[in-house]
This record gives sequence, C-alpha cells and structure tokens, in this order.
Amino acid sequence: MSELTTGIRNILKGKGTDVWSITPETTVYRSIEVMAEKEVGALMVMERGELVGMMSERDYTRKVILQGRSSKETTVAEIMSAPAICVSPEHTVEECMQLMTNHRVRHLPVKEKGKVVGVVSIGDLVNWVISEQEETIRHLEAYISRA
Repeated sequence: MSELTTGIRNILKGKGTDVWSITPETTVYRSIEVMAEKEVGALMVMERGELVGMMSERDYTRKVILQGRSSKETTVAEIMSAPAICVSPEHTVEECMQLMTNHRVRHLPVKEKGKVVGVVSIGDLVNWVISEQEETIRHLEAYISRA
C-alpha cells in the first residue's frame, strides 16, 4: 500500500485521537490560551456535542488582529470557519492533502458515524508520508544489499 493511499485511521492510531474543542461563546483570547496550552494550531468548535466549525491561528490573525478587534471581547462564533471540512477514517492521505489544498485549510476533523473521532493536520500527513518513504528506502536498501 502506497503512503498516499493509506487510510487516515492508520494515522490516528499512531498520533492518537485527542480532540480539543471550545464552544462558539468562548472568547477568542481564551481559545488562543487553549491552543497554547495544548500546543495545537486549531480547535474544533462544538455546540451540544455537534461540530459547528473550526477556529485556527489563521482565523485569529486574519479576523481579529488584522481587523483591529479585541480578542477578549470577540467570540469564536464571530470568526470561526464554518462549516468545517471533515473526513472519515477511510479517507486516504492523498484525498486529505487534496482537500486541504483545495479549501486552504491545515486541519481536518475526522468523523465516524456522526461523531468526531480525531483531527489530522497537514503536519501529520507530511510526517506520515516521510516516515513511510524512509521505511520503503530501508526495505529497498536491504533488498539491494542481499542481491
């Protein structure tokens, strides 16, 4: 199986399924604090257990800082990206990279049976491809050295 046709489920097995979220009423300032605490670049915006959008560092810089808004007075609902572009665990790395490129997003929530089961970032996908290519190179080198 090529690294690009690998299912997202395999990536989630390796990285874990931690999902950090906030509500639409959360202030942007608090959201940035959560991102810093969790060392992530985006948070899912959840309302009554449903995914209603995403809030990223990009949303913050473009919709708060550049517009001269106050992060302590602005709510996530005012700046979040909605609806969120989602994938399933069966989506491939290649499909996810294409979605990220087409929609200019860096994070994709992963949903299964209507529930969020994880999130993948462009960094997760690139790291997966690199590690898979390194493994392929090791196998080829071992094969060549035996020949």
